[in-house]
Amino acid sequence: MPIEDFSYNSTVMDHFQNPRNAGEVENADVTAETRNPHCGDAILLGLKIEGDTITDVKFLTFGCGAAIATSSIATEMFMGKTISEASSITPEDIIKTLGGLPEHKHPCAKLAPEALQIALDKYHAK
Repeated sequence: MPIEDFSYNSTVMDHFQNPRNAGEVENADVTAETRNPHCGDAILLGLKIEGDTITDVKFLTFGCGAAIATSSIATEMFMGKTISEASSITPEDIIKTLGGLPEHKHPCAKLAPEALQIALDKYHAK
């Protein structure tokens, strides 16, 4: 049985070791969480929204290095975007912005966009 490639590029490692926007948004307008039922990775995403723009976003992720790195880069990608722009960011966009991930780690890139969609659905329901 071949050994799987668990190597990460320097961008992924940087976001894993120095995650951006980690923590909780003080007085968040909305929070949402989701998890990957297969591996147990989980994210809590908090948003501050002014008008139609995401002005603050933070995350708490429990999971592997790829889950943390994808959450970190996703929050950078969401920050300052309109709700529509942020909603259009896909897991593939996150993987590309990170410079790639091993194939078996691609599901990690779904966490932040799924949590964002749940948060925005809750926000619009208010």
